[in-house]
Amino acid sequence: MTLLKLKNIGKNYSGNQVLQGINLEIKKGEIHGLVGENGAGKSTMMNILFGMPNIHLTGGYEGEMLIEGELYHPNNPMDAMDNGIGMVHQEFMLIPGFSVTENIKLNRENTKENFISKIFGKKLEGLDQKKMKEEAEADVEKLDLQLDVEQRVEGMPVGYLQFIEIAREIDKSNLKLLILDEPTAVLTESEAEQFLEIIERLRELGIAILFINHRLDEIKRVCDRITIIRDGELIETVDADEINSAEIAELMVGRELEISVSKKRSLYDSAPVILEIRNLQVNMPGERVLGIDLDVYKGEILGIGGLAGQGKLGIANGIMGLYPSSGEIIKDDKKLELNNPKCMLDHEIVFLSEDRKEVGLLLDEPIDFNIAYTTLRSKNKFLNKIGPISFLDHKEIREHGEEMIESLDIRCRGPHQNTRYLSGGNQQKVCIARALTFEPEILLISEPTRGIDIGAKELVLETLRRLNEEKNMTIIITSSELAELKQIADRIAIVTEGKIQSILPADAEDAEFGLAMSGEEIGEMA
Repeated sequence: MTLLKLKNIGKNYSGNQVLQGINLEIKKGEIHGLVGENGAGKSTMMNILFGMPNIHLTGGYEGEMLIEGELYHPNNPMDAMDNGIGMVHQEFMLIPGFSVTENIKLNRENTKENFISKIFGKKLEGLDQKKMKEEAEADVEKLDLQLDVEQRVEGMPVGYLQFIEIAREIDKSNLKLLILDEPTAVLTESEAEQFLEIIERLRELGIAILFINHRLDEIKRVCDRITIIRDGELIETVDADEINSAEIAELMVGRELEISVSKKRSLYDSAPVILEIRNLQVNMPGERVLGIDLDVYKGEILGIGGLAGQGKLGIANGIMGLYPSSGEIIKDDKKLELNNPKCMLDHEIVFLSEDRKEVGLLLDEPIDFNIAYTTLRSKNKFLNKIGPISFLDHKEIREHGEEMIESLDIRCRGPHQNTRYLSGGNQQKVCIARALTFEPEILLISEPTRGIDIGAKELVLETLRRLNEEKNMTIIITSSELAELKQIADRIAIVTEGKIQSILPADAEDAEFGLAMSGEEIGEMA
């Protein structure tokens, strides 16, 4: 039986038709996959479905929607929730100062009667903290997550924040359709595996899932049907068992994809050590580093992997001084000052954070200024000088922005557009463009393809590979996706419980990496 029907849905932003003639049906209890490149219109479609304000503030939408045969026209997200629709957004919508319980139960708090409410009415009832905690613990338990629900959300790792978002939606009693916008993008492979099992259990409860995802293997595994959109138009809806991942990818991008794998190299007999890390300890909440020693060779691509919460993300954040760190960082035989980001930039070390919203972007500035910003501040480029006075060279910033937009295929209305209004994947590309503009000797890059579609992922990895080969740039890439690290890295260091467990060649067997992640000693490649 059909739960949701979209009929000829269209959306126009200032003369730019981003959606056109979308017809889609979702059945009760089915998992329906929605795939497309960044900028294809997926998020716009979801914003229409969920009644997001930006849709109504920009002229509304064309066409009509029906839920269980009844006309559905949400004016705001509350309308959507009242109609049994929940949504987990690509960007988090949690309150940092609140606990896990308070975030899960927000706007659905349990209350209990007290002396005052007996006289003046239900609105003066107090919070039933015990009941709220019990229900939050039950929601978290459904996700098979070990988490203290009384802990504040602020400072928790990105992966845990995603689980809390999902738990909040599961807590709703009238949930008919759950929209998941890239829910596993921030999760490691093991966490994503847990999450997919939860999706399948929700289907058994009769809840429909609209699953937006760039990980095509996950789409294939759990979805009943898959809809592919490209450039704002619906290309095809197919049964998941009648199409393979390569065919989906080709329909998404409109061309055949060739995934290249870098040749594994042995740099270690001839290349000098460019970066020495000695007893590095980093106090990053949820990703603490407890003392690592690591040599990085000039011109190599070093991968850093491991499970969530084991410390892999803490290494780059600690080197750059974004969290308190101790130990020694030595570059070209010179000891660098810790806890000083400017010192690292001055010594040609640049970091692209996994948290593009908080660390990576100036959301209310244009794309071209975002791309130029780090280089402008640290190297005084993109400036015109008249005597002692310097001012921005807007022409050079604009031209460079246009060049990076083209080379990284950033889907936007032009270099003048504010980054806040880009899709998540395109925001990630702007971060990458900023790091590449700096042209550092050492590039630290964490989760570079999180939230990026398969076509853009290959473009990003190929760009990193090209920079490494043509400019001999040393790259340290931290990723939750082992396949991504194996595709691009020369060596891969596995972090377990805050320390380097093993360093393996990228062509080692998956079983060896799995054992290393579980804490087994495998060995080390020099």
